[in-house]
Amino acid sequence: MGQEETRKVKVVLAEGTFDLLHYGHVYYLTNAKKAGGENSKLIVIVARDKTVEKLKGRKPIIPEDQRRAIVEALKVVDEAILGYEEMDMCKVIEKIKPDIIALGYDKEKVEEDLKRYIKERNLNIEVIRIDRFMDREPSSSSTIRRKIIEEYYGQGKI
Repeated sequence: MGQEETRKVKVVLAEGTFDLLHYGHVYYLTNAKKAGGENSKLIVIVARDKTVEKLKGRKPIIPEDQRRAIVEALKVVDEAILGYEEMDMCKVIEKIKPDIIALGYDKEKVEEDLKRYIKERNLNIEVIRIDRFMDREPSSSSTIRRKIIEEYYGQGKI
């Protein structure tokens, strides 16, 4: 057996809502996969509609099954699955058994909670945060929403 065959494939876990998919999402997922190195496997947890509503106070524009399918269609993503409605990352970790968990730039609280959980259970999982894509606007779903409102509603185009 050659060295490549015995080398373990690293599993990278990423998560998010992925409503109004944009380049910032692609940047995040591409860099998450890169963090695992060559031949890593990227599994993405897509937040449930009810979870998004609890966290953000509004329903996503795109339904969960469509968001999951769109994310899984991205070349960099190996598998996309819907999260648990009770937002249980511990269950996700037990199921996926990732080597790396890649979080978005704005997930400080999630990072703290995950690191505490991992340390308490003595798991060998690295938690990283991916920098924000800041090349130009729109760089988030909220800036896309704002731009639609300003550009179209503000000018009476709709």
